[in-house]
This record gives sequence, structure tokens and C-alpha cells, in this order.
Amino acid sequence: MKLETIEKLCCPFDKQDLTLKIILKNAEENILEGWLNCSSCSRIYPIIKGIPIMNPDEYREAHLEQPVLDRWQNQLEGREIKDFRLKESPSTI
Repeated sequence: MKLETIEKLCCPFDKQDLTLKIILKNAEENILEGWLNCSSCSRIYPIIKGIPIMNPDEYREAHLEQPVLDRWQNQLEGREIKDFRLKESPSTI
């Protein structure tokens, strides 16, 4: 996914801007893996194989996203993902 495309996206729930965490880019600087995060509602939207997963919560399947999120655990910087939201870990509060 191109950075210019991501800059046009907003949170589908509250229409707030999203912050981007890049995990992996290809040689053309397209984003292959990472996530978008809403600072208002704390929802996290993974980017997998260049595609942001921005479905409503009721249509998301946590068990399908979990292997990728587990692989990114060291990128969470002491936070955790629960109910599709990026939250501070209880041990860091």
C-alpha cells in the first residue's frame, strides 16, 4: 500500500485521523505490514500484505489476526491488543 493512500484514510468509527506504524516495506517503499491506530477510540487496524483490515469489529475475526499480532509483539512497546484496541499493558500502568 502506498503511503499517499494511507494518508487519506480515517477511522471508520469516529472519523478521526490514524497514526501509522510501519513494520515492513518493499523495495518500492510500499507498506506491506504495519498497523493504523486511532488515537480517539484506540482501535488498531493491521496492514497485512499491503491491505489495511478496516472492517467493523463484528466482522473481524480475532483468531485470524492473532498470528500476525503475535509476530508483532515486540513492536507494541509495552502495550497490548485487546478487543481490536491498542491499550497500555496492566504491568506498565
